[in-house]
Amino acid sequence: MAAQGIHKYGTDDSWHGIIEEGGQFPPEKDRYHLYIGLFCPFAHRANLVRHIKHLKPFLPISIVRPYPKGEPGWRFDETYPNATPDHLFNSRFMHQVYFRDDPAYKGKYSVPLLWDKKTGKIVNNESAEMLRWLPDAFASISNEEEKAGMKNVDFYPRELRAKIDDVSPWLTSLLCSGVYKAGFAQTQETYETNLVPLFAALNRLEALVQKSGGPYLLGEKMTELDLLAYPTIVRFDTVYVQHFKTNLGMIRHDYPVLNNWLKNLYWNVEGFRESTDFQHIKENYTKSHGDINPLSITPLGPYPDVEEGYESDWSKLKPGKVAHPSVVEAQRKL
Repeated sequence: MAAQGIHKYGTDDSWHGIIEEGGQFPPEKDRYHLYIGLFCPFAHRANLVRHIKHLKPFLPISIVRPYPKGEPGWRFDETYPNATPDHLFNSRFMHQVYFRDDPAYKGKYSVPLLWDKKTGKIVNNESAEMLRWLPDAFASISNEEEKAGMKNVDFYPRELRAKIDDVSPWLTSLLCSGVYKAGFAQTQETYETNLVPLFAALNRLEALVQKSGGPYLLGEKMTELDLLAYPTIVRFDTVYVQHFKTNLGMIRHDYPVLNNWLKNLYWNVEGFRESTDFQHIKENYTKSHGDINPLSITPLGPYPDVEEGYESDWSKLKPGKVAHPSVVEAQRKL
């Protein structure tokens, strides 16, 4: 990883800047622009922060269309529903934005990407890093009206930091990245090697939420763990089960506690449903991976995308699990 805020030009390294007082990228209004894809679970993290913390006045966005990926990055196309043009440069492709900062860049042209209009540089394109500092990035320059509009949520509260730091590594590696490790596997062995710990992590997360008593992963307070897990779990039944063959179980059938957590976030908590676009999600996966789905047919189901009927009395919920012997053994070792 490069030093904070520094990018080595001509490499495949990412950008790791931070919007902070006294830093290279100080908080200012009308200075920063966020590039996202509504299909991308990693970009979804930054968009969740933008919605939940009411940062829209500070973070205007440009949204790439979900497919086709193009030459070689995602493309802008305002004719696709809920996609936009590149509002800053009118670029055709996402890679053109990257090349404005580093013409020799050799890495992935991913989203999210946070751009600084004043210096003409990329601030950051690592969603996990943004999730940590973006929620409070503009607090120091907000007027009273804007502060009143910002939802007072601390996603990394001091009393829960040890627990967050304990859960985040396996949640990120085994679940958030695990669906891709299984889904893009080129051999049966690689697929099974990554599928088993994915469901071990889901089993463990189900037990964790049951123990905490909800409505959030760690109990009464929403934390960054909820923002890490939601983009993956909301895509699980609608995309990953069929497209990535993660079909040892489904959230709605095998994980009643996680399903209840998901129902509450999607239907009852501001920012989650508003940042979730199932057309972008479904068509991205099914129409962008020709090696997995060569005919680009997008399944209609499951229906509904997220079930209704949230149970506010969590004591009535009986935790579920996937009891495949290999999954149970992997969970025991976690």
